[in-house]
Amino acid sequence: MSIDAVRDLLPAYAKDISLNLSSLANETLLTDQQKWGCFLASAHAIGVGPVVKAIEAAAAEKLSPEAMSAAKAAAAIMGMNNIYYRSLHLMKNHEYTTLPARLRMNVLANPGVEKIDFELWSTAVSAINGCGACLDAHEGELKKHAVPSTQIQAALRIAAVVHAASRIAASEAALA
Repeated sequence: MSIDAVRDLLPAYAKDISLNLSSLANETLLTDQQKWGCFLASAHAIGVGPVVKAIEAAAAEKLSPEAMSAAKAAAAIMGMNNIYYRSLHLMKNHEYTTLPARLRMNVLANPGVEKIDFELWSTAVSAINGCGACLDAHEGELKKHAVPSTQIQAALRIAAVVHAASRIAASEAALA
């Protein structure tokens, strides 16, 4: 299965999104694991069934079972962390930033894939979930490992387009 299954969910008015999906599926700035992990983590972060199924099928052709699991883990852990850390960032009372989070985050230490790949996926999910604190933290880790801005941008572009495709697919399904 290819990204065309997602494109088939999109109506004519979303032609730009459809074309962007094709372009990003052929992106060469990222390895296949980085790219398809971004697609998969982003789809799971949004959770629109038909898009998740289509991207999961396409990613399964490119990712090992371990990488599939790690991409889903990135969506899961960032689903929690993005809410928690975004809240701390938005609150005027900064006392909460001095308190221990007391949330389990073991997967961050041992995600089962290269740390850079997991950080890219976490960055993509953090963009979807709108957590500036997490975006800064993950981008900082990527920069420590000399990941070029163009690769980080590619992960953000994938997140943006998967988000748009998911929202459009959900809207169109609601009308059906």
